[in-house]
Amino acid sequence: MNCVGQSSELGSSLSIVESVENVVFGGDVRCCIQASPPRGNGSRNTSPMGRVGSRNTSPSRQKVVKTKPRGLDEETHATFGKVVHADVQMEDNIWAMLPEDLLHEILARVPPFLIFRLRSVCKRWNLLLQDSSFLKFHSSVPSHGPCVLSFCKNSVIPQCSVYSLPLKTWYRMCFTFLPHWAIWLIGSSGGLVCFSGCEGPTFYILVCNPLTQTWRKLPCMHFNQQRQLIMVVDRSDQSFKVIATNDICSDKSFPTEIYDSKEDRWSVHQRMPASNLCSSKMAYCDSRLYFETLSPLGLMMYRLDINCWEHIPAKFPRSLLDGYLVAGTQKRLFLVGRIGLYSTLQSIKIWELDHAKILWVEISRMPPKYFRSLLRLSAERFECFGLDNLICFTSYNQGKGLLFDVDKKIWSWIGGSAFQSYNNQACFYEPRFDASIY
Repeated sequence: MNCVGQSSELGSSLSIVESVENVVFGGDVRCCIQASPPRGNGSRNTSPMGRVGSRNTSPSRQKVVKTKPRGLDEETHATFGKVVHADVQMEDNIWAMLPEDLLHEILARVPPFLIFRLRSVCKRWNLLLQDSSFLKFHSSVPSHGPCVLSFCKNSVIPQCSVYSLPLKTWYRMCFTFLPHWAIWLIGSSGGLVCFSGCEGPTFYILVCNPLTQTWRKLPCMHFNQQRQLIMVVDRSDQSFKVIATNDICSDKSFPTEIYDSKEDRWSVHQRMPASNLCSSKMAYCDSRLYFETLSPLGLMMYRLDINCWEHIPAKFPRSLLDGYLVAGTQKRLFLVGRIGLYSTLQSIKIWELDHAKILWVEISRMPPKYFRSLLRLSAERFECFGLDNLICFTSYNQGKGLLFDVDKKIWSWIGGSAFQSYNNQACFYEPRFDASIY
């Protein structure tokens, strides 16, 4: 099995050992890369271990391991460094004597992808995912943080990888538990992932939790045709909704249908007004669903609180060649698109909608070095998607992923090569054991 590595910069006087662990559910693969710059003339080994017959055991020179609690930013995790004495081992009976609630409190803070390795320690830990007490602790701790899920089904066996942004590591995920017809990734929300596909002439939708490997097929819609779909999760009451609108590739107009997991049924609502959609992508934020339209020019918005469609006359920026709507936190709505003159590709810009003035305001522009590396040709296809105030760009021809933090104005590459397939589908994903499919 391939081991996807990470990229790092080497200093001229540093020796860096980089370990990347790829965890396979049911096994693990390890890949270690070590790089040391050549010694120049006149250099000498000042390491205590390099001196014959001497070893520096001073506490001040012992290795410092910095741990990052789940859900904390990079700025805060540096304060959680602690000295680990390598020659001191915790006795087995200490772990055995830990109270059950304290053990669950500790394990709930372990990154979800590593829980599968810990389950092989003993029978007690192997039953963690069926323990309601552990799931209760897991739901109360901060989230592990956002991940990027890459899914591809070019063959009979689906290929899926997840990139953990806090751990900066790729993990393999097994999706063989899904039925063979689940070939199209709809999206992810609150720890759940939604797929669709056809089994014979019938169109189906399913929702799954990749960590617990549980899934279920949703009831068929009243107008059971391939539609534009989006799933949203409400963690406050452990429920989710799936919204079905029109199909951009079809001339047929369907009523808007909404599936509510609390009622386990579809409800039929108002049809979308006649409009010429310019993109199959839609964004959901603040209980509102947004589409880009060319006629009438602007946005179509569906309000879930009153189940009604509205038109927003927000004119698109000049020289915009194509665009994607990306939802941010609360009411923030972003427009990401390529700009050019006479179809000559120039750059990618990001705008934010001013709801009061109904105007797109430019907030950032992709730096030239990232733009040239992400899209070398004007005809290259790219995708973008968002979570909170993070926007991810993927280019399948180049096999790269680029991340932009809207708040911090920071651009960074996603290491690895999980975006190389043309049929690859990607979205943000938040791993959670407590996400329920019911």
